Amino acid sequence: MFAPLEVDNGDPEALGDWQHRVAHLAGSGEEPDWRGPAFAPWTLVHRQHLNPGSTGQPVYHLALTLPHAPLPTWQAGDLVQVQAPVMDGGDSNGSDGGDSTALAPPRDYSIASLPEDGQLHLLVRQQRHPDGRPGLASGWLTEGLPVGGQVALRLKSHANFHLGDNAARPLILIGNGTGLAGLKALLQAREARGQGRNWLIYGERQAATDLPYPETLGHWIRSGHLSRVDLAFSRDQAEKVYVQHKLAQAADELRTWVADGAALYVSGSAATMGKAVDDTLAAILGRDALDDLLAAGRYRRDVY
Repeated sequence: MFAPLEVDNGDPEALGDWQHRVAHLAGSGEEPDWRGPAFAPWTLVHRQHLNPGSTGQPVYHLALTLPHAPLPTWQAGDLVQVQAPVMDGGDSNGSDGGDSTALAPPRDYSIASLPEDGQLHLLVRQQRHPDGRPGLASGWLTEGLPVGGQVALRLKSHANFHLGDNAARPLILIGNGTGLAGLKALLQAREARGQGRNWLIYGERQAATDLPYPETLGHWIRSGHLSRVDLAFSRDQAEKVYVQHKLAQAADELRTWVADGAALYVSGSAATMGKAVDDTLAAILGRDALDDLLAAGRYRRDVY
């Protein structure tokens, strides 16, 4: 045999190495190609800082297009993988990709738009290391990549977060922070199909600075596309309020929606929200009932 190989996030070179060694052991002269779709250069056409004045890290809306080619297709809930260049200094904050020596491992981001929008939209929070350096992918997307510059992207299907069999059901969408990206795409898909009865429960820091896409959400509230919206702004009062608290306050209505066939989609931080929301849902519905929803595809999570 051979020594174990480590594969990070489906790295095609590592998978190709493993594939080559297995084929050699089997005595096969043919090696199937199991590589994922190739990365393509997408152009950044717009970037907007969405939360100036926030006490949290900056969040940006990005719009990208594929030059000289039609947009590929994707579904609401899908992801995109980003490969940022690593500069000689070990970060991705150069003004362009010309001086890069390598590409960072792919980083997944939820897509916040549909192909019908004519652009691929991302909602990216800039991450910072303890020493103040920005994260490789988030730093490149929010600072290093100039508008008009190109970044290597590829689409990644995320079937577990598609509407699928839940397309006609009532939806309860629960998220925080940049988790709104995937939920927004789901709501857009529902709007395009004329499917209402959508309930959004969303959390951020402060109402004055930290609500992404307020115009879009406001339009959906006024049109009735969003039947109910509960917003939890954790820093707007002395006692912090999070999405799990909003869930607990609406326990009776949550049970009613689930009894009416609703599906639950949860997107956002695993560390700050995912477990707390799961525990709260289990307390409201019962762990066995929540497990049944999971098995039936009516409880879907995209936490990171």
